[in-house]
Amino acid sequence: MSSAELAAHEAAFLLSAAAVRSRCGVVLAAAERDAAPHFRLDLRLLDEAAGRVASLTRRRFPDLSVPLHSRWRHFSAGGHDRAALVAPGADAAERARAKIDLAIVSVLLDAGAGARWHYREAATDETFSRSEGLAVASLRAMQEGLFSADPNNPWRADAAALGALTETSLSRAFQAGPENPIDGMAGRARLICRLGEVAAASPEYFGRPAQLGRLYDYWLPRRDGLPAPAILETLLYALGPIWPGGMRLAGLPLGDCGRHSSIPGSGLVPFHKLSQWLAYSLVEPLAEAGFRVTGLDGLTGLAEYRNGGLFLDCGVLVPREAGLAQQVLDAKSEPVVEWRALTVALLDRLAVRVRERLGGEAAQLSLGQVLEGGTWLAGREIARERRADAAPPLTVATGGTVF
Repeated sequence: MSSAELAAHEAAFLLSAAAVRSRCGVVLAAAERDAAPHFRLDLRLLDEAAGRVASLTRRRFPDLSVPLHSRWRHFSAGGHDRAALVAPGADAAERARAKIDLAIVSVLLDAGAGARWHYREAATDETFSRSEGLAVASLRAMQEGLFSADPNNPWRADAAALGALTETSLSRAFQAGPENPIDGMAGRARLICRLGEVAAASPEYFGRPAQLGRLYDYWLPRRDGLPAPAILETLLYALGPIWPGGMRLAGLPLGDCGRHSSIPGSGLVPFHKLSQWLAYSLVEPLAEAGFRVTGLDGLTGLAEYRNGGLFLDCGVLVPREAGLAQQVLDAKSEPVVEWRALTVALLDRLAVRVRERLGGEAAQLSLGQVLEGGTWLAGREIARERRADAAPPLTVATGGTVF
């Protein structure tokens, strides 16, 4: 096989959930040999993390009827069923398209907002921050027609409106400004504009005129059996070109991918955090529309700062450099890549211990349900215990497109 063919083969592999699990496992194996350059591993404390997650899961879901980890949980912040607001009066197919529209835009806007930003929802007079605030703000922005070029149909995200979005209009919708600063707003606006451009250039996925929710029609022939990893693969190919300054291999954009010295050859480690979060978040709209989505555990845990913070704050991961927590780290730097890779691999091991602690029917919980039960919320809670502002244990500079 030629070098070009090898590169093409690796690029195709990297655009998969299987590659995320495999490459992150290589980094964990290095840590188990005490050969990871940036973090030491103390697996004895994994039980403490599992105990936190199991206790939290039992507290939140006493009957262990745990929903899937997805953006739809954030849309119900404050106990309000905002999903019921989407596309009133539409038929099942059009409602599914509208929910796919909303999920894609909202997830892509769901990078870390920072500790100071908040959103006050006029309809409830309640205030939300972080992921819940971003979710509610994006839903209300769609309700107002920010992402639609059709004034008579606000509940859609079409290429024309997305491509014309400005930082000013997005900031206004998210109530962001000098007194209410949000991290990475310029990066978010550029990402959504690029999303519109890519959708317009990809009628095979998004139709013509392009609408994000037309992915419903793309997947319709597989309605009787659509594997979750296949949803992710579609997203990676369809949305891959939107990512700014991303790596490419054999002409393919690799999206959320970094390099680590533990990986032989190219050193590439994929994460696809937002894309996997999106894949999880599309399961429910598709299921509501009659799709049978299979293979949920083919997706991985999410390489984000709450999951990763849980392992750091519990002492499962210990930085080798004492001052690492005082630095502002680049998202593509090797310490961050290593932290994220270890997070993904450790989530698989943590899930086994959480199920064992919960016992009984918990043996059937998918990884996505363990995440919701939940690892991310346990990471948020322990961050609040450790730091007054509940900030993550490491500070990562992001343009609003990774974390």
